[in-house]
Amino acid sequence: MAESKHTEHVHHINPYSPEFETMVPTGVVKFFRTCVIWQFIRFIMINIKMLIVVRKSHH
Repeated sequence: MAESKHTEHVHHINPYSPEFETMVPTGVVKFFRTCVIWQFIRFIMINIKMLIVVRKSHH
């Protein structure tokens, strides 16, 4: 089967291998990424920051 032009050069890369040199998320990071309560809190915080920026720009 013919490989796509976009993927034929990366078939040798194994994710999470030492030579790939990418950060593997820790348990705490995974928790914060999947916690709906934390996501809601961040959503509120970002919206408050946006409201402050918009309010400053209108004066």
